[in-house]
Amino acid sequence: VTESEQDKVIDRARALGVNLFETADGYAGGAMERRLGERLKGADDIRIVTKIGTDRETSVPRKRFDAKYLEAAFDACRERLGRDVLDVVLLHNPSTVALDGSEACETLAKLAAGGKLRAWGVSAGNAAVARAAIEKGAQVISLAVNVFAADDLASLSSDIDQKEVGLLAHSVLAYGLLCGHWSGDKAFADNDHRAERWTSDELRRRIRQLDALRPAVGGEVLSMRAAALRWVLHHRTVSSAVLGPRSCLQLDQLVREAGKGPPYLEDWALVALRNRLHEVGVDA
Repeated sequence: VTESEQDKVIDRARALGVNLFETADGYAGGAMERRLGERLKGADDIRIVTKIGTDRETSVPRKRFDAKYLEAAFDACRERLGRDVLDVVLLHNPSTVALDGSEACETLAKLAAGGKLRAWGVSAGNAAVARAAIEKGAQVISLAVNVFAADDLASLSSDIDQKEVGLLAHSVLAYGLLCGHWSGDKAFADNDHRAERWTSDELRRRIRQLDALRPAVGGEVLSMRAAALRWVLHHRTVSSAVLGPRSCLQLDQLVREAGKGPPYLEDWALVALRNRLHEVGVDA
């Protein structure tokens, strides 16, 4: 995405009322943090979520959650974002082993207690990591949530409720799969992360399973993309859905199709969708 288009998407998001932006220190080597910091300078009503814990200074990027590294990464984020106090900082995809030690969570908790950070948490790869983070006192969890990935959210709902944890739902369109635009022989470029997410057989199976989502389109639900996004938003435990628009056109479509508020999907439509997903081998 060109820099000029990045600026247009950020500006358009603000104009549409979007008040939360999610990034990471590793995205474009920190360049996205710097761009958000410059573009959102002085916007006190805007919250920025960033993620730390991946050391890209080595020849092969590696996870690091020791206090010394996290403190240095945190200070670098503050400099790039141009903010003395950061809104939300998440540990970027740690393992349960990394969370078992107290160092990583204690480091962010200490920064919050010192007034440098409003809230801390974990971007979790699975329910076990998210649950471990909540037990350690995480205030925010970022989790993959979509109609093809519902188990983790279901198993964590009671923990999220009891601890009053903020939940950011990412991968809501399953990296584009749920838009319903791909054919069975879809192929990704070698440098596209999606090339490693599914085998050819798995991708074809998932595309066939999309037939369960198609009947949800109708009335105010304008597309499969809208149905997938609204399914995420209907969960009361979801605080915010993290989108990934690459253009103003995509952003406008997503905001328009999300609707203005609950009910995002009618009860009968949710039940019917759940039944169809079950029939094709998906629990939702």
